[in-house]
Amino acid sequence: MQFPESWLREFCNPALDSDGLARLLTMSGMEVEEQHRAVPPFSRIVVAEIVTADQHPNADRLRVCTVDAGPHSQDGPLQIVCGAPNARVGIRVPLALVGAELPPGDDGKPFVIKLGKLRGVESQGMLCSARELKLSDDHGGLLELPTDTPVGADIRQILNLDDTLFTLKLTPNLGHGLSVYGIAREVAALTGSALAQPTFAPVPVTADDRLPVRIEADDLCGRFSGRVIRGINPQAKTPSWMVERLARCGQRSVSALVDISNYVMFEFGRPSHIFDRDKIEGDLVVRWGREGETLKLLNGNTVTLDGQVGVIADECADVQTVESLAGIMGGDATAVGDTTRNVYVEAAFWWPEAVAGRSRRYNFSTDAGHRFERGVDPALTVEHIERITALIVQICGTADTRIGPIDDQTTRLPERRPVALRVARAAKVIGMPVSQAQCVQVFERLGLSCAETAPGVLSVTPPSWRFDLQIEEDLIEEVIRVIGFDQLPLSPPLAPVTARVRTEDRRSPHAVRRAVAAQGYQETINFSFVEARWEQELAGNADPIRLLNPIAAPLSVMRSSLLGSLVQVLRHNLSRRASRVRVFEFGRVFRRDPAVQGSEQDVAGVDQPLRVAGLAWGPIDELQWGVKERAVDFYDVKGDVEALLAPLQPRFEAAEHPAMHPGRCARVVLDGVVIGHVGELHPRWRQAYELPSAPVLFELDAGVLLRRPVPVYQPVARQQAVTRDLALIAGESVTHDALIDAILAAPTDGLVRAAKLFDVYRPAAGVAGFAAGERSLAFRIDLLDESAPLTDARSDAAVQAVVEAVGQRLGARLRGA
Repeated sequence: MQFPESWLREFCNPALDSDGLARLLTMSGMEVEEQHRAVPPFSRIVVAEIVTADQHPNADRLRVCTVDAGPHSQDGPLQIVCGAPNARVGIRVPLALVGAELPPGDDGKPFVIKLGKLRGVESQGMLCSARELKLSDDHGGLLELPTDTPVGADIRQILNLDDTLFTLKLTPNLGHGLSVYGIAREVAALTGSALAQPTFAPVPVTADDRLPVRIEADDLCGRFSGRVIRGINPQAKTPSWMVERLARCGQRSVSALVDISNYVMFEFGRPSHIFDRDKIEGDLVVRWGREGETLKLLNGNTVTLDGQVGVIADECADVQTVESLAGIMGGDATAVGDTTRNVYVEAAFWWPEAVAGRSRRYNFSTDAGHRFERGVDPALTVEHIERITALIVQICGTADTRIGPIDDQTTRLPERRPVALRVARAAKVIGMPVSQAQCVQVFERLGLSCAETAPGVLSVTPPSWRFDLQIEEDLIEEVIRVIGFDQLPLSPPLAPVTARVRTEDRRSPHAVRRAVAAQGYQETINFSFVEARWEQELAGNADPIRLLNPIAAPLSVMRSSLLGSLVQVLRHNLSRRASRVRVFEFGRVFRRDPAVQGSEQDVAGVDQPLRVAGLAWGPIDELQWGVKERAVDFYDVKGDVEALLAPLQPRFEAAEHPAMHPGRCARVVLDGVVIGHVGELHPRWRQAYELPSAPVLFELDAGVLLRRPVPVYQPVARQQAVTRDLALIAGESVTHDALIDAILAAPTDGLVRAAKLFDVYRPAAGVAGFAAGERSLAFRIDLLDESAPLTDARSDAAVQAVVEAVGQRLGARLRGA
């Protein structure tokens, strides 16, 4: 919110200078983000009147003017050579005298006016345009001042160029501060200075001309007011004082009617809309939009509507045409223009919930929507229409101007429920003694009605313009805000420090991060919103959660996998000539799940599990002389995953994943539950993402990594274990895990304690003892009986039971048998 200090002081003029006012606003919660003069500094620029304007003898586009600068031309009129097309006798314009310093240019250096000659004619200064004084971008001619402007006066004083502009950075709960009067009301409450109460004298009604309006959605519009005004002059020039104030609020002048609407919005925080009455063919209907309706807006965009956005429609012969987006922007079809003669002025109360976020769905924002979604006072729609009407009559009125009566409809307005404040509670929260009398005084200065309902308890009713006072803490904040945060005592906080100890079977996310980093990976942090392409290609998610207001067009959906972000990190590093990349991320993903119920931590219908994902590309080790360079492969990353899950022992089963190579991908299974995948990037995506070679990736459920089994004591075995090596011949289709399961499940009365593969032999074609498609796998088997020593006979019987078990279950046989 930007505004000039002079406008604020017309409503409330506290005994503070500009810096003091800025500090007051900032300390009250209305942070002054920027403070500067309306125009950069310059000197020796005065008001002058052109006395003569003759053609330059040596230049067709120059004129030799004599100007009267009052006391600055004691030796007679000054001679100025000027090339402006509007330089003529009788106008009063800014004159930069010799020695004047104009505002700095693009190089940051001030421009000094010197006595000089232009095409052989002496020039004793320079007549200035608005652009040369940094008043606007208009460079089409000299800046013409009113004819009654005192000649010789300092231009800074005449145009109030030393006015200070404040830019406030308001939080969303301070919607009542989005107007000059709203800020003045706050300043009056903070300082105790008098507040000038605006008066809205009714404009005499001179015609009985009405436009019927029907409100069909009271959850969209709580109050709708409007009136018809006929016989205006839309081409009337906006007064300079209004243009100046709008410019100092950051709003450029458009036309008289548009400027009037914007002026009242900045003045009282009331967005309004002015329709061309002759372009409205029927009655107006206020309702929710309908699927498929379209509207061409004032900004030239054509938007497609649905049932989530409010509209004002034109109903004629049972046909409804949308004319405006409710509380956001008007339509092009009923916009006022140079041919407009009759207008309909509208001011309404739109429910904040019905406006919030709607404009962002169409990738734009408006001042009106910004205010309505925070809450606009519903009590003064009629008064503000009277203010707009008075300005229209003053600026655009003609002898034929006729004013219709105001139609005012109220359906449902916000209910201002009293909020209880316990004075003792306020003192405890604030941290210093606060009396009930102080609280009452604060509420009275803020315009809040209050009454004592019990000893030490005040019942406070918020006014119509305060949408942010709903709970006791809101009132406590108002109390200390008005008393002053600088009044708080400087005392150290006192609070018990209680350690939150995790149970032994849990570990922190930081411990998981350190464990992944210990495997040689570097952590990355990426956006939770990603490109839709990544979701479709790398996550196989055809219906990702889309963002209504993405920060960038490509980052339009929420991620359901971390792999896309890691691939992008790899591409970023490769573009900077990285020779080895090992990165990981610990973060949330977002998936649709109707079973999820809404709560303080969860969004209904959206599952947000934690994931850990990693990517490895390039050599397995840093460059060194002792080991031959080798690229990282599936088994290296599989080993990293096993190390992360240790002492848990997951199984790796061949599987498919949208992002991974169909023959080099495995799912990670723990206790029969799939907890993730590991594999090499699919060749299709390696080529699509322009990678020189395929990285190896993994993604795991972080919840599994956050748990860790508690060690369980087992006594040391009193007997010596026996190891036997067993070479089994099995087909290529028989997996390692199947063989291990069969060995451990053999009927040996629990003698087999462990089995480990230590050799694989694939014979050449024609080797005796092997059929086509068979290979030899050598296992080392540990046998142990804790109650008695093992004899050779019992060990041989156990080995024979293992051989028979793998033969029956998998068709494997003992090598050499």
